[in-house]
Amino acid sequence: MSVDAVLFDLDGTLVDTAPEFVAVVNQLLHENAREPLAEELIRNCVSNGSRALVTLAFGFAEQHAGFDPMRLRLLELYESELGTHSILFAGMQQLLDALQRDNIRWGIVTNKPSRYAIPLIERMGLKPTNDVIICPDHVKQSKPHPEPMYLAAKKLDCLPARTLYVGDHLRDIQAGRNAGMRTIAALYGYIEEAEDPAGWNADYSVTSASEIYPIIQSLRSNEGFSTKGTGHV
Repeated sequence: MSVDAVLFDLDGTLVDTAPEFVAVVNQLLHENAREPLAEELIRNCVSNGSRALVTLAFGFAEQHAGFDPMRLRLLELYESELGTHSILFAGMQQLLDALQRDNIRWGIVTNKPSRYAIPLIERMGLKPTNDVIICPDHVKQSKPHPEPMYLAAKKLDCLPARTLYVGDHLRDIQAGRNAGMRTIAALYGYIEEAEDPAGWNADYSVTSASEIYPIIQSLRSNEGFSTKGTGHV
């Protein structure tokens, strides 16, 4: 079946936001007289959200008395940095240009709250089809539940079965599969060392954004056949 639309996760898939989180986490550590963390450690944790970053930085469990104050301060610092250092991943602008050229609709489904996601997307000048940006506060259940995927497909006026979802986390692939979409694992994203993307059962895996459009072309020309767990393309 052909592809009419492509949906992207935001952080670690569409946009490289890690430089801002590296700055923010290390600023928070500095404020608390702690040594900075290596960039790679922070980068690989970004997709797990602010709670995971606080645990990474301070070793706090969520029940710790200092956890919520640190998380709120981290988010305060992040809001001040929002969009200052984020860039599209290599090859992503060319992919978005190709989607527009070939009239393939695209949108964003993220677990990032709209308070942060929408200003970031606007500051980067991104223009999803029909302004489709689905955040957790737009739905009752966020990824890996299929609800946000269904909402995005509806707003794009596209069948889930004719939609691709690209993400860099297990929950992204689960969300796409749960919605009946074909999935692409973005191996260039924020994947923790202990993770094994081969076990996510994505339809395809790519090591750069430039590898995504050939998959779309193959499917649209009916030359491609999606088989669960095919691995790297």
